[in-house]
Amino acid sequence: MDHSVHNKLVSFIWSIADDCLRDVYVRGKYRDIILPMVVLRRLDTLLEPTKDAILEEVKDQLEDQGLLELDELPLTHISGYVFYNTSPWTLKSLKETATNNQQILLANFEEYLRGFSANVKEIIDRFNLFAQIRHMASKDVLLDVLEKFVSLNINLSPFEAEDPEGYKLGGLSNLGMGYVFEELIRKFNEENNEEAGEHFTPREVIELMTHLVFDPIKDRIPYALSVYDPACGSGGMLTEAQNFIEERYGDEDRDIFLYGKEINDETYAICKSDMMIKGNNPENIRVGSTLASDEFASTRFDFMLSNPPYGKSWAADQKNIIHDKKVIDSRFIVKLKDYWGNEQEVDATPRSSDGQLLFLMEMVNKMKPTDVSPLGSRIASVHNGSSLFTGDAGGGESNIRRYIIENDLLNAIVQLPNNLFYNTGITTYIWLLTNNKPKHCKGKVQLIDASLLYRKLRKNLGQKNCEFAPEHIAEIMQTYLAGQDVERQLDRNHDPIGLASKVFDNQDFGYYKVNIERPDRRKAQFSAERLQALRFDKSLFEPMEYMFTTYGDEIYQTGKIKDVEKDVLDWCEKQEISLATKAKSKLFDLNMWSGLKELLESAHRIMAIVGTEESNDFNIFKEQVDKAIKSLGLKLSASEKNSILNTVSWYDESAVKVVKKVEKLNEQKLAQLLEHLGCEEIDLADFGFYTTAKKGEYITYESCADIRDSESVPLNQRIHQYFLDEVKPHVDEAWINLDSVKIGYEISFNKYFYQHKPLRSLEDVAQDILNLEKQADGLITQILGL
Repeated sequence: MDHSVHNKLVSFIWSIADDCLRDVYVRGKYRDIILPMVVLRRLDTLLEPTKDAILEEVKDQLEDQGLLELDELPLTHISGYVFYNTSPWTLKSLKETATNNQQILLANFEEYLRGFSANVKEIIDRFNLFAQIRHMASKDVLLDVLEKFVSLNINLSPFEAEDPEGYKLGGLSNLGMGYVFEELIRKFNEENNEEAGEHFTPREVIELMTHLVFDPIKDRIPYALSVYDPACGSGGMLTEAQNFIEERYGDEDRDIFLYGKEINDETYAICKSDMMIKGNNPENIRVGSTLASDEFASTRFDFMLSNPPYGKSWAADQKNIIHDKKVIDSRFIVKLKDYWGNEQEVDATPRSSDGQLLFLMEMVNKMKPTDVSPLGSRIASVHNGSSLFTGDAGGGESNIRRYIIENDLLNAIVQLPNNLFYNTGITTYIWLLTNNKPKHCKGKVQLIDASLLYRKLRKNLGQKNCEFAPEHIAEIMQTYLAGQDVERQLDRNHDPIGLASKVFDNQDFGYYKVNIERPDRRKAQFSAERLQALRFDKSLFEPMEYMFTTYGDEIYQTGKIKDVEKDVLDWCEKQEISLATKAKSKLFDLNMWSGLKELLESAHRIMAIVGTEESNDFNIFKEQVDKAIKSLGLKLSASEKNSILNTVSWYDESAVKVVKKVEKLNEQKLAQLLEHLGCEEIDLADFGFYTTAKKGEYITYESCADIRDSESVPLNQRIHQYFLDEVKPHVDEAWINLDSVKIGYEISFNKYFYQHKPLRSLEDVAQDILNLEKQADGLITQILGL
């Protein structure tokens, strides 16, 4: 459409807010009226030509046929759209018959709104339009707003019209109306910056995403295709994708089906009405949480573009995804192999504080298999940095990255400049996924750092202070399509400029996380002071200590413990000690107190036999305790015995190693062990198996959790060799706990694209200091007039 006409329409509609709503709404609320009224006027103009025919059909169905409910099929057939209005009113007739009585106008307006088909009524409800027009009527501005929207100075209909001076106003196509509507949304979002990032992505970012998704297959774009956005907001991604295809590849007739889901009522209403305005199917836009329910469970899509919320909690959706600590939604369960090659189902859920990767998994779940659609699916999704590297090996975030990369779905990631979005200055990235990579890209991932590629805005829009120019998008696309490394350029000050690109093998992002153990060395000594800790449960130590110190042995009397409950809880509150319901129940359980007291008394009896000398060999000390328990006839559980031992022992590097087990391995068991560890017999000590003087006998030692370490070993390296090179030379008695190995994936742009800037020479720095001193002396001379 003609851009001057486009700008004129936007300016006129934009002016309505200041002309009519200035004293009725605060500036941030103008959109609550203007956007639904634009929708209403557009739908109204589309239905005007068939109004009489619709009313005739309504009369025929209710009076002549005697139907109790209207048959929608003939009505939509007559209107030519998926919506209709059965009231006798149009916006023009409402205005023409209006008087100074706002209540009559309000009643007629409400009748008009109630006459719409159910799909439009839902939009009206989401916009809360009934309440808005009642508010405008109470402030005597409803007629003013109505007059503006039916003014002859603008034409929001698809049909040609004349303005008051007789000049022709061309009809507005669905595409043209979409541009007007989206421009209004953009302007309102810029005015209301604190909300902008939640549902509005800068136009140039969407343009880059559409290029990334469609350009590589521009000669193979199907004639019927679907586009999906699981966090569609006001529909910008969807409509831009449609516009992109129609403008660039419009020489072919294509059926483009847009799908989306949005949780916010207002933005859902905007998106759904936008679909109606442009002639798309509004039923493909759903309201609600994408994470809570799989709305499109049986549908797969050709293309998916999204800017899901990041840094936003998904705790409210957890009950629909996780039950009894187990993931129950198949979208967030993946199959991965462990270190030994055994396939297992694992969770693909991130921390509850950030659900952005769940949206990515939703899109991965909706990809078309290549055996069904040879083109497969292509995804472009915006994320912040946490999606690249948060989460430990074996955790949800890492499992998601691992699943995507190991299944060769990740094609490229583009780092964007800071301050590119309206309400955040953080670094963002576009992930590009496809399940049908070109042959030369298989098993590869391209990282493009475009963070230094931008032009400054003359005026900040919220936190947005820069943008991509068309030439920047062209450069990114050229780099992406080439699929090759691009070295970063430096200016004359050795500062990096432009973009850089690197291509990696999939496994370059993976690593083994393995625990490196060291033997536990313990000293032990009985003492009454140490044993006193047995009187209290570790998890409730402070309140129990307070209770015993305050009330002494009375606390063990029946009924006393309940009498002091209020006092103890008040003390806990003052000490800022928070107790869960189960903890409170345990704290005031007399049986728990009595059980710990009995354990303390048993420990004193053991001490009487073992003595109070310090032991440097915990192995001997433990044997002495076992003998004492047996001689006393005490019946202690394993956990009770360990409580006593842990209370009277501590780590000391000068103590003797604590033996875990001495075992004999015959040839068959030894062969099985060596196969499991993937090593030779001579290497067994590196895995915690130490030979003794007896053939086939091996000692294993208890490990000390306090000095345990973990190492991240690249997937392309052997864990044992890494241990020999990086650990053994520094900690001789360490060993590899191979059963602890977990596989993780992370992507670090800083590591891959960091460029060291050499320090300036001392001579250069000294010369700068001298020059500054000269300038300072000159300024002082001028100021003092010397």
